[in-house]
This record gives sequence, C-alpha cells and structure tokens, in this order.
Amino acid sequence: MNILKKIHKDNTGQGAAEYILLFGGVIVIALLALTIYRSYMETSDKSLKAKDDIIDVRNTILDNRTHV
Repeated sequence: MNILKKIHKDNTGQGAAEYILLFGGVIVIALLALTIYRSYMETSDKSLKAKDDIIDVRNTILDNRTHV
C-alpha cells in the first residue's frame, strides 16, 4: 500500500510528458497545414510567378487611377 501512495505522489515525469504532448500537437497541426497547402498548390489553375503578379497589380493600380 505504501508503494501505491508513493507512486501517486510522484510528479517527476509530469513536465516531460506535458512537453511531449505539446510538441505532438504542434507537429500534428503543422502536418495538417502542409497537407492543406499542398492540395491548394496542386489544384491552382496557373503557376504562381511573382513577376506576373507584380505586373498585374501595377496595371490594376494604373487603370484605377485613369478611371477616377
């Protein structure tokens, strides 16, 4: 009976177990986000190019200035 009381009061591994659970949750969320991001990138219609996006934004801004 003394052994059960001693085990019940022992908290030495509690901090490590909490960190393991915390990091496990972060890893699961990161994997889920990467899976969603990958499926989004695979289903996009056109390739993503920063140069084309910048040109489109500039043209839109210039068009809006001339229509005002």
